[in-house]
Amino acid sequence: MTPQRPVPLPALPGTGNLWRTGQLQEKGLNSRAIKALILHGQLVRLRHGCYIRAELWEKQTRPVRSRQLIRAHAHGTLTASAGGYVNSHTSAARLHGLYLWDVDDLIHILLPGNPSSERLGKDVRGHTRAWTALEVVTLGGLRVTSLERTAVDCAMMLGYRQALVLMDHALRLGADKFLMETMADGLQGRRGIRTLRLALAYADPRSESAGETLTRELLIRLKLPLPEPQVAVATRAGRYRLDFAWKEKKVALEFDGKTKYFDYRPTPEVLFQERQREKALTENGWTFVRVTWADLFREHEFKARILRRVGT
Repeated sequence: MTPQRPVPLPALPGTGNLWRTGQLQEKGLNSRAIKALILHGQLVRLRHGCYIRAELWEKQTRPVRSRQLIRAHAHGTLTASAGGYVNSHTSAARLHGLYLWDVDDLIHILLPGNPSSERLGKDVRGHTRAWTALEVVTLGGLRVTSLERTAVDCAMMLGYRQALVLMDHALRLGADKFLMETMADGLQGRRGIRTLRLALAYADPRSESAGETLTRELLIRLKLPLPEPQVAVATRAGRYRLDFAWKEKKVALEFDGKTKYFDYRPTPEVLFQERQREKALTENGWTFVRVTWADLFREHEFKARILRRVGT
Protein backbone atom coordinates (compact mmCIF):
# COMPACT_ATOMS: atom_id res chain seq x y z
CA MET A 1 0.00 0.00 0.00
CA THR A 2 1.43 3.35 -1.05
CA PRO A 3 1.76 5.72 1.94
CA GLN A 4 -0.23 8.89 1.61
CA ARG A 5 1.83 12.03 1.20
CA PRO A 6 1.02 14.76 3.76
CA VAL A 7 -1.19 17.49 2.46
CA PRO A 8 0.88 20.69 2.20
CA LEU A 9 -0.15 23.48 4.54
CA PRO A 10 -1.89 26.32 2.70
CA ALA A 11 0.01 29.58 2.56
CA LEU A 12 -1.09 32.81 4.21
CA PRO A 13 -1.56 35.86 1.99
CA GLY A 14 1.76 37.52 1.22
CA THR A 15 0.56 40.95 2.27
CA GLY A 16 -1.35 42.20 5.28
CA ASN A 17 -1.52 40.93 8.85
CA LEU A 18 -5.18 41.26 9.85
CA TRP A 19 -7.98 39.64 7.86
CA ARG A 20 -11.70 38.99 7.98
CA THR A 21 -12.95 35.55 7.01
CA GLY A 22 -14.17 36.88 3.68
CA GLN A 23 -10.77 38.37 2.87
CA LEU A 24 -9.05 35.04 3.49
CA GLN A 25 -11.63 33.29 1.35
CA GLU A 26 -10.97 35.76 -1.46
CA LYS A 27 -7.33 34.68 -1.26
CA GLY A 28 -8.37 31.06 -1.81
CA LEU A 29 -8.46 29.86 1.80
CA ASN A 30 -11.61 27.93 2.68
CA SER A 31 -12.74 27.14 6.25
CA ARG A 32 -10.69 23.93 6.33
CA ALA A 33 -7.54 25.81 5.28
CA ILE A 34 -8.14 28.49 7.91
CA LYS A 35 -8.52 25.86 10.64
CA ALA A 36 -5.32 24.15 9.48
CA LEU A 37 -3.38 27.43 9.66
CA ILE A 38 -4.67 28.03 13.19
CA LEU A 39 -3.84 24.45 14.22
CA HIS A 40 -0.28 24.76 12.93
CA GLY A 41 0.31 28.09 14.66
CA GLN A 42 0.46 30.35 11.62
CA LEU A 43 -2.84 32.14 12.20
CA VAL A 44 -4.51 33.41 15.39
CA ARG A 45 -8.25 33.91 15.69
CA LEU A 46 -8.76 37.17 17.57
CA ARG A 47 -12.54 37.07 17.57
CA HIS A 48 -15.38 35.71 15.47
CA GLY A 49 -14.54 36.33 11.82
CA CYS A 50 -11.21 38.11 12.38
CA TYR A 51 -7.67 36.71 12.27
CA ILE A 52 -4.08 37.92 12.63
CA ARG A 53 -0.77 36.58 11.42
CA ALA A 54 0.61 34.50 14.32
CA GLU A 55 4.18 35.68 13.78
CA LEU A 56 3.10 39.27 14.45
CA TRP A 57 0.82 38.39 17.39
CA GLU A 58 3.61 36.50 19.19
CA LYS A 59 5.90 39.54 19.05
CA GLN A 60 3.38 41.95 20.54
CA THR A 61 3.38 43.02 24.18
CA ARG A 62 0.21 42.74 26.23
CA PRO A 63 -0.74 46.45 25.84
CA VAL A 64 -0.24 46.19 22.08
CA ARG A 65 -2.35 43.01 21.96
CA SER A 66 -5.13 44.77 23.86
CA ARG A 67 -5.17 47.54 21.26
CA GLN A 68 -4.99 44.95 18.48
CA LEU A 69 -8.19 43.35 19.80
CA ILE A 70 -9.94 46.71 19.55
CA ARG A 71 -8.76 47.12 15.97
CA ALA A 72 -9.82 43.56 15.19
CA HIS A 73 -13.33 44.42 16.39
CA ALA A 74 -13.40 47.48 14.15
CA HIS A 75 -11.93 45.53 11.24
CA GLY A 76 -14.39 42.69 11.69
CA THR A 77 -17.41 44.97 11.83
CA LEU A 78 -16.26 47.19 8.95
CA THR A 79 -16.75 50.31 11.06
CA ALA A 80 -13.24 51.64 11.48
CA SER A 81 -14.11 55.28 10.81
CA ALA A 82 -17.69 55.89 9.75
CA GLY A 83 -19.62 53.46 11.90
CA GLY A 84 -22.42 54.31 14.28
CA TYR A 85 -20.50 53.46 17.43
CA VAL A 86 -17.66 55.09 19.36
CA ASN A 87 -14.89 53.22 21.20
CA SER A 88 -15.28 54.12 24.87
CA HIS A 89 -14.32 53.36 28.47
CA THR A 90 -11.21 51.16 28.81
CA SER A 91 -11.06 50.58 25.04
CA ALA A 92 -10.80 54.32 24.51
CA ALA A 93 -8.28 54.51 27.36
CA ARG A 94 -6.06 52.00 25.58
CA LEU A 95 -6.28 53.92 22.31
CA HIS A 96 -5.35 57.14 24.14
CA GLY A 97 -2.40 55.30 25.70
CA LEU A 98 -3.66 55.76 29.27
CA TYR A 99 -2.35 53.62 32.10
CA LEU A 100 -4.68 50.81 33.09
CA TRP A 101 -4.16 48.60 36.11
CA ASP A 102 -5.75 45.17 36.59
CA VAL A 103 -8.30 45.69 33.80
CA ASP A 104 -9.70 43.04 31.44
CA ASP A 105 -9.57 43.12 27.64
CA LEU A 106 -13.31 43.53 27.02
CA ILE A 107 -14.18 45.93 24.23
CA HIS A 108 -16.41 48.87 25.22
CA ILE A 109 -18.40 50.95 22.75
CA LEU A 110 -20.98 53.72 22.90
CA LEU A 111 -24.09 53.03 20.83
CA PRO A 112 -27.07 55.13 19.78
CA GLY A 113 -29.37 52.20 20.59
CA ASN A 114 -29.36 49.19 22.88
CA PRO A 115 -28.68 45.98 20.91
CA SER A 116 -28.64 42.58 22.57
CA SER A 117 -25.41 41.19 24.01
CA GLU A 118 -25.71 38.24 21.59
CA ARG A 119 -25.50 40.61 18.66
CA LEU A 120 -22.50 42.46 20.08
CA GLY A 121 -20.53 39.36 21.01
CA LYS A 122 -19.28 37.97 24.32
CA ASP A 123 -16.19 40.18 24.29
CA VAL A 124 -18.07 43.47 23.71
CA ARG A 125 -19.97 45.70 26.13
CA GLY A 126 -22.33 48.30 24.74
CA HIS A 127 -23.15 51.58 26.54
CA THR A 128 -25.83 54.06 25.64
CA ARG A 129 -25.10 57.25 27.61
CA ALA A 130 -25.48 60.08 25.11
CA TRP A 131 -22.42 61.80 23.69
CA THR A 132 -21.77 65.03 21.82
CA ALA A 133 -19.58 65.69 18.79
CA LEU A 134 -17.07 67.45 21.07
CA GLU A 135 -16.69 64.25 23.09
CA VAL A 136 -15.48 62.23 20.09
CA VAL A 137 -12.05 62.27 18.45
CA THR A 138 -10.43 60.13 15.76
CA LEU A 139 -7.31 58.16 16.67
CA GLY A 140 -5.66 55.99 14.04
CA GLY A 141 -8.84 55.96 11.99
CA LEU A 142 -11.06 54.91 14.92
CA ARG A 143 -13.80 56.98 16.53
CA VAL A 144 -12.92 57.30 20.22
CA THR A 145 -14.29 59.25 23.17
CA SER A 146 -12.23 62.32 24.05
CA LEU A 147 -9.57 62.14 26.76
CA GLU A 148 -11.85 63.81 29.32
CA ARG A 149 -14.95 61.76 28.45
CA THR A 150 -12.83 58.58 28.53
CA ALA A 151 -11.43 59.35 31.99
CA VAL A 152 -14.90 60.15 33.34
CA ASP A 153 -16.49 57.01 31.89
CA CYS A 154 -13.69 54.80 33.19
CA ALA A 155 -13.73 56.30 36.67
CA MET A 156 -17.46 55.59 36.95
CA MET A 157 -16.98 51.97 35.86
CA LEU A 158 -13.76 50.98 37.66
CA GLY A 159 -12.77 50.62 41.30
CA TYR A 160 -11.25 53.61 43.08
CA ARG A 161 -7.58 52.64 42.78
CA GLN A 162 -8.00 51.70 39.12
CA ALA A 163 -9.75 55.02 38.51
CA LEU A 164 -7.02 56.96 40.30
CA VAL A 165 -4.27 55.34 38.20
CA LEU A 166 -6.08 56.34 35.02
CA MET A 167 -7.03 59.83 36.24
CA ASP A 168 -3.44 60.65 37.25
CA HIS A 169 -2.26 59.77 33.76
CA ALA A 170 -5.13 61.58 32.02
CA LEU A 171 -4.17 64.79 33.84
CA ARG A 172 -0.52 64.20 32.99
CA LEU A 173 -1.48 63.93 29.31
CA GLY A 174 -3.30 67.25 29.49
CA ALA A 175 -6.92 66.38 30.34
CA ASP A 176 -8.93 69.40 31.48
CA LYS A 177 -9.83 68.84 35.15
CA PHE A 178 -12.41 71.64 35.20
CA LEU A 179 -14.18 70.09 32.19
CA MET A 180 -14.26 66.70 33.92
CA GLU A 181 -15.63 68.27 37.10
CA THR A 182 -18.34 69.92 34.99
CA MET A 183 -19.16 66.52 33.46
CA ALA A 184 -19.38 65.05 36.97
CA ASP A 185 -21.86 67.77 37.99
CA GLY A 186 -24.18 66.57 35.22
CA LEU A 187 -23.95 62.93 36.35
CA GLN A 188 -25.14 63.37 39.92
CA GLY A 189 -27.00 60.29 41.18
CA ARG A 190 -25.53 57.93 38.61
CA ARG A 191 -23.73 54.77 39.59
CA GLY A 192 -20.01 55.40 40.02
CA ILE A 193 -20.26 59.15 40.61
CA ARG A 194 -18.67 58.88 44.07
CA THR A 195 -15.64 57.08 42.66
CA LEU A 196 -15.33 59.70 39.92
CA ARG A 197 -15.42 62.57 42.41
CA LEU A 198 -12.85 60.89 44.67
CA ALA A 199 -10.52 60.22 41.73
CA LEU A 200 -10.79 63.85 40.62
CA ALA A 201 -10.17 65.10 44.15
CA TYR A 202 -7.05 62.99 44.77
CA ALA A 203 -5.55 62.79 41.27
CA ASP A 204 -2.02 64.11 40.83
CA PRO A 205 -0.43 64.49 37.37
CA ARG A 206 3.05 64.20 38.89
CA SER A 207 2.71 60.40 39.13
CA GLU A 208 4.67 58.80 36.31
CA SER A 209 3.44 55.20 36.62
CA ALA A 210 0.62 53.11 38.00
CA GLY A 211 2.98 51.96 40.75
CA GLU A 212 3.66 55.53 41.87
CA THR A 213 -0.08 56.25 41.97
CA LEU A 214 -0.77 53.16 44.07
CA THR A 215 2.14 53.97 46.39
CA ARG A 216 0.72 57.46 46.98
CA GLU A 217 -2.78 56.08 47.52
CA LEU A 218 -1.47 53.63 50.12
CA LEU A 219 0.44 56.34 51.97
CA ILE A 220 -2.72 58.45 52.17
CA ARG A 221 -4.98 55.53 53.17
CA LEU A 222 -2.60 54.41 55.94
CA LYS A 223 -2.38 58.01 57.21
CA LEU A 224 1.40 58.04 56.89
CA PRO A 225 3.56 61.19 56.64
CA LEU A 226 3.28 62.25 53.02
CA PRO A 227 6.44 62.76 50.97
CA GLU A 228 6.78 65.20 48.12
CA PRO A 229 6.59 63.58 44.66
CA GLN A 230 9.18 64.02 41.90
CA VAL A 231 11.87 65.75 43.97
CA ALA A 232 14.95 66.97 42.07
CA VAL A 233 18.26 66.65 43.92
CA ALA A 234 21.65 68.00 42.80
CA THR A 235 24.71 65.77 43.30
CA ARG A 236 28.34 65.75 42.15
CA ALA A 237 27.27 63.39 39.33
CA GLY A 238 24.37 65.52 38.13
CA ARG A 239 20.78 66.29 38.98
CA TYR A 240 18.50 63.36 39.79
CA ARG A 241 14.78 63.04 40.37
CA LEU A 242 13.29 60.91 43.15
CA ASP A 243 9.83 59.34 42.91
CA PHE A 244 9.02 60.59 46.43
CA ALA A 245 11.10 62.21 49.15
CA TRP A 246 10.86 63.39 52.73
CA LYS A 247 13.35 66.18 52.08
CA GLU A 248 13.91 67.26 55.66
CA LYS A 249 14.91 63.69 56.60
CA LYS A 250 16.72 62.96 53.33
CA VAL A 251 14.71 59.77 52.85
CA ALA A 252 13.74 58.77 49.30
CA LEU A 253 10.88 56.43 48.47
CA GLU A 254 11.34 54.73 45.10
CA PHE A 255 8.90 52.45 43.29
CA ASP A 256 10.84 49.65 41.62
CA GLY A 257 8.24 48.36 39.17
CA LYS A 258 9.38 45.99 36.45
CA THR A 259 8.50 48.41 33.66
CA LYS A 260 10.88 50.96 35.15
CA TYR A 261 13.79 48.80 34.04
CA PHE A 262 12.49 47.12 30.90
CA ASP A 263 11.12 50.01 28.85
CA TYR A 264 13.04 51.64 26.02
CA ARG A 265 16.65 51.01 27.04
CA PRO A 266 18.74 47.85 27.59
CA THR A 267 18.40 46.54 31.13
CA PRO A 268 22.16 46.48 31.95
CA GLU A 269 22.47 50.16 31.01
CA VAL A 270 19.46 51.14 33.11
CA LEU A 271 20.69 49.17 36.12
CA PHE A 272 24.18 50.69 35.84
CA GLN A 273 22.75 54.21 35.71
CA GLU A 274 20.51 53.41 38.68
CA ARG A 275 23.52 52.26 40.74
CA GLN A 276 25.46 55.41 39.82
CA ARG A 277 22.49 57.56 40.74
CA GLU A 278 22.00 55.90 44.11
CA LYS A 279 25.73 56.08 44.92
CA ALA A 280 25.79 59.83 44.24
CA LEU A 281 22.67 60.43 46.33
CA THR A 282 23.97 58.27 49.19
CA GLU A 283 27.15 60.37 49.29
CA ASN A 284 24.87 63.38 49.82
CA GLY A 285 23.32 61.70 52.86
CA TRP A 286 20.19 60.24 51.27
CA THR A 287 18.77 56.85 52.30
CA PHE A 288 16.28 54.81 50.30
CA VAL A 289 13.06 52.89 50.87
CA ARG A 290 12.38 50.73 47.84
CA VAL A 291 8.86 49.54 47.07
CA THR A 292 7.84 46.75 44.69
CA TRP A 293 4.41 45.66 43.48
CA ALA A 294 4.33 42.96 46.16
CA ASP A 295 4.98 45.53 48.92
CA LEU A 296 1.80 47.40 48.00
CA PHE A 297 -0.22 44.37 49.13
CA ARG A 298 1.64 43.88 52.42
CA GLU A 299 0.18 46.94 54.03
CA HIS A 300 1.21 46.31 57.65
CA GLU A 301 4.83 45.66 56.64
CA PHE A 302 4.78 48.71 54.37
CA LYS A 303 3.50 50.94 57.17
CA ALA A 304 6.10 49.65 59.63
CA ARG A 305 8.95 50.25 57.15
CA ILE A 306 7.89 53.83 56.52
CA LEU A 307 7.43 54.65 60.19
CA ARG A 308 10.85 53.21 61.05
CA ARG A 309 12.45 55.58 58.57
CA VAL A 310 10.46 58.80 58.93
CA GLY A 311 8.51 58.45 62.18
CA THR A 312 5.00 59.79 62.76
